[in-house]
Amino acid sequence: MRIGVPRETKTLEGRVALVPAACADLVARGHEVWIEKDAGIKSGFRDQEYTRVGVRIAPDAAALYEKGELIVKVKEPIAGDLAHLRRDHLLFCYLHLAPDPELTKRLLAIGLTGIAFETVELDNGDLPLLAPMSIIAGRIAIQIGTHLLHQPAGGKGKLLGGLPSTERGKVVVLGAGAAGGNSAQLAAAGGANVVVFEKRQDRMAQMMALGSNVTTLYPYAEAVAREVASADLVIGAVLVTGAKAPHVVTREMIRSMEPGSIVVDISVDQGGCFETTRPTTYADPTYVVDGVTHFAVTNMPGAVPQTSSHAICAAILPFVQKLASGNWRDNHPLVRGINVEGGELVHPALKGMV
Repeated sequence: MRIGVPRETKTLEGRVALVPAACADLVARGHEVWIEKDAGIKSGFRDQEYTRVGVRIAPDAAALYEKGELIVKVKEPIAGDLAHLRRDHLLFCYLHLAPDPELTKRLLAIGLTGIAFETVELDNGDLPLLAPMSIIAGRIAIQIGTHLLHQPAGGKGKLLGGLPSTERGKVVVLGAGAAGGNSAQLAAAGGANVVVFEKRQDRMAQMMALGSNVTTLYPYAEAVAREVASADLVIGAVLVTGAKAPHVVTREMIRSMEPGSIVVDISVDQGGCFETTRPTTYADPTYVVDGVTHFAVTNMPGAVPQTSSHAICAAILPFVQKLASGNWRDNHPLVRGINVEGGELVHPALKGMV
């Protein structure tokens, strides 16, 4: 099969879907791999590293999409990509269609088969292609939140971990999956007082085991409102597979926070779990609502493309191999991951959205 890897065009997105070593594996299996010129440069991979293992270089996006049958990329297609996609393309990438009816309509009109990384689901419910980027986003959320709390960045001027003679900062984390769990772990290791809201008892136990400075609670609305009001940093990491994220934190709750507090919404790709969330980019990442700084960048792991590209590639390669083999329809996780096909919405979480 001819596999095409385009250059990512989202604002300040540096990731590449397949690193040279993965391409070498695919070439060795008899596939023809094409990559757009300089697609890997921000991740530290020059075109020569790809050509050395048998990859062919397409001079531009039009040539890349013309050659490819299976299109493997990281982020959802935007204007430039949509102009080149065809009905016969098999598209494999993050799609995040639930909060984006316009993109959904465009893909339905094209009629291609689109399999979303975030909805490839194992029999036990795990999401293996979402997990690595969620881990990175969870850690980045704490790093960014810590910086935004600094007074020169507009924050209240508080050191999260505190020190003798001062109080510790307080971090509230909504959700204890891969993203929220990693946020909680990093915040706890830094010395903050951490409150994690989670419904699953096993995840609550995992969070409690992080240390005596971690409290876990069930997300009753009253409890969320109480803890958010006294938080310095709130991390949103709520996920319903394939569906739009519910608004767990209301505008009223945001209004109750101290000026200079920070919220980071990792759930923004699925619409966001704060009522006040609106998508941002790394070119203009923050905005203020009622004195609270919001960070809601839709491609958070794109800030560390050398790490992120290796991580996402290692996760997706076995599935790319299966897709390229042509007999992927017997792979239940991939079939569950189909969002659109032949002009129809396929994933149950998306039915009726357009």
